[in-house]
Formats: sequence, C-alpha cells, structure tokens
Amino acid sequence: MLNIIFTTFANILFNTAIAGLLTAVGFGGGFWDNMVFSQCIGLSIYAANASVICHITDKRWRWGMLAFTFPGSIVFGVTLGAWITGAGDWSNPQAWVAVIIGLFFGGIGSIAYLLNQRIEQLGAEVKQRRLNEMESEKRQMEAQLKMLQAQIEPHFLFNTLANVSSLIDSDPALSKKLLERLNDWLRIALVRARSDNATLGDELEMLENYLQILKIRFGDRLRWTTDVDEEARSKVFPPMLLQPLVENAVRHGIEPKIGGGEIQIRASLTDTLLRIEVSDTGVGLISKEGGGTGLANIRARLATLYGERGRLTIQNGHNGGVAAILELPR
Repeated sequence: MLNIIFTTFANILFNTAIAGLLTAVGFGGGFWDNMVFSQCIGLSIYAANASVICHITDKRWRWGMLAFTFPGSIVFGVTLGAWITGAGDWSNPQAWVAVIIGLFFGGIGSIAYLLNQRIEQLGAEVKQRRLNEMESEKRQMEAQLKMLQAQIEPHFLFNTLANVSSLIDSDPALSKKLLERLNDWLRIALVRARSDNATLGDELEMLENYLQILKIRFGDRLRWTTDVDEEARSKVFPPMLLQPLVENAVRHGIEPKIGGGEIQIRASLTDTLLRIEVSDTGVGLISKEGGGTGLANIRARLATLYGERGRLTIQNGHNGGVAAILELPR
C-alpha cells in the first residue's frame, strides 16, 4: 500500500515537472492546460501499464500487452484532457503533438519505473539469498555443536560405569547410589542439551550433580566451592561448556595429587563480558596433557558460537594448580 502511494505521488510530481517544462518552452494554452493534459496522460500510463507489469508475470505476454496498453493509455489521457479543458477534439493538430510528447515522456517514465521495479526485485532476491545462507549456516552450526557436544559425554560415562562395575562386588550400596546419581545427571543433561534457553545457573546445577558423582569416587580428596551471584546465574549459557573444564581439573590436577585438592568456580560480569574461572589446587601444568580433546572441543564450540569474541585461556593458578578462564560476550 505504501509503495502504491509513493509511486503515485512520484508520478504526479513527474507530470507536474513536465507541465512546467512545456509551459516554459511556450507549448500549449498555458500552465493549467498543460497541467491537466500532463496529469491525465501520465496517470493513465501509470494506471494501465503498472497493472500489466504487476499482474502479468510471463515476459512475452507482458510485452505484448504493453504494446497495446502504452499507446492506448496515452490516447485515453489526451482524450480525457481535451474533454476536461475543452481544448477540442482529435481534429486539432495539438492533440497529435500531445500524443508524441506523451510517448516521449511516458517512455522515459516507464523505463524509470521498470528499472526501479527491477532494482527492488534484485534487492528482494539478494535479501532472500542471504536469509537462506544464514539459515543454512545456522543448521550447519547446530550440527557441528551437537557433534562436538557428543564427544564430551562418553569419557565421563565410561569412567562412571567402570566405577559402578568395580563397586558392585565390594560395595553394592555405594554402587547403587552412584547409579542413582548418574541417572539424575543424565536426566538433567538431556534436558539441558535440548534447551535453547539454558542459563549459567542451569549449567551449575548440572555441574553440582556431576561433582557429587565424582565425590563418591574420590571422597574427601575432592572438594569444591562455587562463587557465582544471581545476576551471572541468569545469563544464557551454552550447555555442557563448563563440565569439560571441571573434568580436566579433576583428571589432571586433583587425581594425581596426594591428598587431592579443591576446585573453585567463580563468575563475574563486566560491561561486555561474562568471565568464568575454573581453578584447582592440583599438581599444576606439569605437561601438555591438559590440552587434549576436551579443551579443543570447547575452543571449537566457542569459535562456532562467538567467533573471536569467545575465548578460553589456561594458566597457572594463584594457589598452585591450573586456572581455566572462559570469556564470553554478554
């Protein structure tokens, strides 16, 4: 609707400019007569030929119809203008001059209109192509994220099931408790993995369950604290992004250390970043073993989700051990 109003207004302005030009060169019976003829011819061309262009999609039929409607609309416009102004009929030579002028300026206006329509069509095609490309990239990203996420879970599952198997004979009650914890973790993990609106608080809830499972195995050798305020907990957060960092801290920091150690999870917000630190008091960076598949998967997911705005840094901790720092855009 707005497009019709705009093009009609533009047509009226174009017709008015033609009337002014003809009056300036001394053609016709003055500005009023030129204005009436110009508007009658111009609006007739617009109404008839725009309808053909908009409603006939086949190019051969469209050009065939325009071959009749274009000169026909000019003849109609001249006839209407002569009737309104009382300037005479087709016996007046000025009527045929008006037809020639209408053909000239009408051709210019029609070409401009067709070019504008083509530009709009090309713009719409480019926009649709970009939308299709974005949708395709989104599907590829989702598939890649699911593949990377699927690589995170088996290691933990295999280790836990191996622990259950070793405890069945020696401590059946503890093995049952471990299976119950694993069942709870799987239920929460599946819900989180399929959610598009998971928050950091949801991830920490699942992580607490995960650590409780490890606690059954490590006992007092594994301790942890969480320091995350409510504002940070409410932030949207990709599922299964923290667990590999904690698993890495346990496997390469706490487990090799006599007496175990403590894991600390902190989160803070700045104007532009959500910063999460997972640190441990384990044996520290004694080898490159900690830079394995788990951390590589996290970096790959960060690159897919955030590009260069997401970053994972591994460094020595303040109290020994290792600190893994996640920085995500808010």
